[in-house]
Amino acid sequence: MSFLRNLASGLRSLFRKEQVSQELDEELNSFLEMATEEKMKQGMGRKDALRAVRLERGSFEVTKEIVHSARWESLLETCWQDLRFGLRMLRRSPGFTTVAILTLALGIGANTAIFTFIDAVLLRSIPVKDSRQVVVFNWSAHRRPDLRGHSDYGDCADQAGIGDCSFSIPFFKTVRAQAEAFSGMAAFAGPFPVDLSGNGAASMVRGLYVSGDFFSTLGVNTFIGRPLALSDDSPSAPPVIVLNYAYWVRAFGAAPSAVGQTVRLDSTTATIVGVADPNFTNLTPGKPLDFFMPFSLADTVRGKWYRNQDRLSDAANWWVVMLGRLKLGVSIGQAQAAAATVFRNEMLHGAPPFFKSEDAPALTLLPAQARLNGETSQIAPALYVTMTIVAFILLIACANVAGLTLARSAARQKEMAVRLALGAGRARIVRQLLTESVLLSLIGGALGVLVAVWGVDAISRLLSNGPGTPFLTIFAPNWRVLAFTIAITFATGILFGLAPALRGSRVDLTPSLKESASSLPGTAAHTGRRFRPGDALVVAQVALSIVVLIGAGLLARTLQNLHSINPGFDPQNILLFGIDPPLAGYTDQQTQQLYANLQQRLAAIPGVISVSYSEDALLSGGWSAGSVHIDSAPEKEYANTGKLPVGLNFFSTMRIPMLAGRNFTSADFAAAAATNAAEKARDAAAEKAKASPSAFTSASPTALDAAYYHSAPVPLIVNEAFARTYLAKQNPIGLHMSDATRGDAEVPNPGPGYTIVGVVGDTKYAQLRRKTAPIIFLPLVSNGAHFELRTAASPSTLVKNVREIVSHAGDNLPLTDVRSQTDQIDQILFQERLMARLSSFFGVLALVLGCIGLYGLLSHEVARRTRELGIRMALGAQRRDLLRLVIVQGILLVLIGAAIGIAAALGVTRFISGMLYGLHANDPVTFAAVAILLTLVALAACYIPARRAMHVDPLVALRYE
Repeated sequence: MSFLRNLASGLRSLFRKEQVSQELDEELNSFLEMATEEKMKQGMGRKDALRAVRLERGSFEVTKEIVHSARWESLLETCWQDLRFGLRMLRRSPGFTTVAILTLALGIGANTAIFTFIDAVLLRSIPVKDSRQVVVFNWSAHRRPDLRGHSDYGDCADQAGIGDCSFSIPFFKTVRAQAEAFSGMAAFAGPFPVDLSGNGAASMVRGLYVSGDFFSTLGVNTFIGRPLALSDDSPSAPPVIVLNYAYWVRAFGAAPSAVGQTVRLDSTTATIVGVADPNFTNLTPGKPLDFFMPFSLADTVRGKWYRNQDRLSDAANWWVVMLGRLKLGVSIGQAQAAAATVFRNEMLHGAPPFFKSEDAPALTLLPAQARLNGETSQIAPALYVTMTIVAFILLIACANVAGLTLARSAARQKEMAVRLALGAGRARIVRQLLTESVLLSLIGGALGVLVAVWGVDAISRLLSNGPGTPFLTIFAPNWRVLAFTIAITFATGILFGLAPALRGSRVDLTPSLKESASSLPGTAAHTGRRFRPGDALVVAQVALSIVVLIGAGLLARTLQNLHSINPGFDPQNILLFGIDPPLAGYTDQQTQQLYANLQQRLAAIPGVISVSYSEDALLSGGWSAGSVHIDSAPEKEYANTGKLPVGLNFFSTMRIPMLAGRNFTSADFAAAAATNAAEKARDAAAEKAKASPSAFTSASPTALDAAYYHSAPVPLIVNEAFARTYLAKQNPIGLHMSDATRGDAEVPNPGPGYTIVGVVGDTKYAQLRRKTAPIIFLPLVSNGAHFELRTAASPSTLVKNVREIVSHAGDNLPLTDVRSQTDQIDQILFQERLMARLSSFFGVLALVLGCIGLYGLLSHEVARRTRELGIRMALGAQRRDLLRLVIVQGILLVLIGAAIGIAAALGVTRFISGMLYGLHANDPVTFAAVAILLTLVALAACYIPARRAMHVDPLVALRYE
């Protein structure tokens, strides 16, 4: 009640000030009358009694001030007065105010923009109900298990050592049946590229496999229609899918009639039963998807890499991520203990066992928010580096404005002296000056929000031009971004305003009150300290600018080094596009005929020099590898190598030099196709015999085995790195090798193997950063392909022709990844290019702010020392002497700041060493170039005030006040 009465009294004093003041006057007058009457009872006259009371009690006006100042509303009134006075003072200095606000807006806006991205990528919770209750299963062991299939789709991207979050569906079902610690469990995998048709032209979309209880476990509803259910997991259930909201809007125009419509996924017809909630995009950041499909479709919608694998019932095929929602009152530790018991029993004693006791298989449960990091593990370091850079920018801005404020406070020394002489305390002066600083910061922060909106939009556009699909995250401000902006705004105001406020409150009254003190040489000009606070602020700005510029220089040179790498082929004037006929139901033979037909028709386009294709485009990030056994090598010695199936004329089209042997011929592709057909027939018969042992007949599998084993070896071409690494002392042409299979014992595959027919020059395969690896090239006779068209002019002019030819060549064949080879290289260097652009922009900004600070200091020094400069000229000083005097002062500060900045950069830049390529974090060329650049720009900043000093008129200066 006391608090409420105090609050009500304070509000009444604020809004009914005259009435409250009148009541206080009446109360004091009443007290005065009572005290006077007491004196009069003692025999004093009224006049003497009144005088005695006033002498005892003091001035009633002072009493009224004491009463008023004891209330909380007095602080508000004082702050309001300070704000009004601060606004008047800022209006009186429009130049200072404009420069300070713009400087602060840039610093606060840059920090807010980058924090918006950090919040969206690293801090925002996953879009599910009670996300803290959702956990991810994760395994680890001392060795890898022997599996028939193991896939990781980048959901858990940063685990060190052996282990990840991929499990088999049989294990998922086992744990779900015994999951007493969980209120629900779910699994998912992907997303996978799927050929979708039935809604206009065929297109490649991204589908996520999920268990039927996926939506119910996560607590995600549908916008329209229904979610997937456990009944949809049944193999006999009709195929159904749920659309992602964004895809529904993009592809179906947000039409409600889409629910109930049938579409074709590869060669399977499915019905759309719902559209997911708009807020639910995906669990894993940076992995956009278009629809959700139940695991029951895994046998028919197989995807590119699962043509013949049993993913639903094979315990040795680990490919799904498992989730669990903890029951109320159950901790992660309790749930982990229960789940780990099931995991260890299945891994050690299951059918089959995957580990031994000494392998120490272990299962841990981790919060989904932290474990499902996806692409955040790749983008987080770049965000942290950028946040550090913009923090330095804010510090430079603070130092800049603090320097301007110090210079301004020197002109207000007489004002402060008058305030102190009239009785104002130092604390009151400091509060007034800090109020002005915070007010300036608030205006800068408000403008900085606009800068942040522009910055978020600009960086979002840069991210949307990244590799593959855009990074699917909504970059929008929320309460955390708002709190951050408010916090740094107030912190900035206090940071740059504290030093000038403290200095402004320490004024020597006697000289400051003299009318011409400011113009006397030797009074304020030289305080006995050669290194003043303004000098220290300029040194700090230069040091921070050096650190930012060196970081930007290192990242820019990294991008330059990557662009200068010779990839081993000619990337100019190459058009790329991808198609995947097997997803559209093509057989291997039909695929081969389609590729030959397309190659012939595309080569006939005017302006096309040559055409070929490969399973992955070079420098697209894709990587396929395996182990082979060279016949001449010891029995268990394998060659680890990259593998790239290619088409006819691939090396001539990409201009990869042939060093030895010959190129592929049509006969090589025919032989490879026959061997591939024999292998698939053998595998299909083995799967059929495994599924129906009673129908097994010894003749057919044996005949198919023999047909495969006696097929012709597949011709292949190796690169120079392979020959150098594994065939250093041999002539590679004609050598035979075979696949290495991994089972209970590692033995060479007794199949037909491969024969080396040629050696080509080294080329980069997946990434520019990676060292050139051994690669074997094989004839491409199945699977999807990326076509390469070498053109005589710009590749973009032929895209329309290519689309028309592909659409006429086959139905339901969507083109993917249509771009030039140079665009492809730019995309794999996206992060390096983004960091180079951002750091360069902020580096230039730091340089400009630092030079503005230096220019402001020297301009103030010239203005403050005008009379001194006039006396020097009157005594015979030459103009060049004054020029040298000012420039030397500025350059000395720059050199001190540069030395400190270089020393700091030597320690700071080691944190970005992992982002660099072709140079060290302490690269002397970059350090020297930045130091020279800053010195030259600083000279330009020093010259303008120095030139002004040269033109000082001695007669005018001697009369200068």
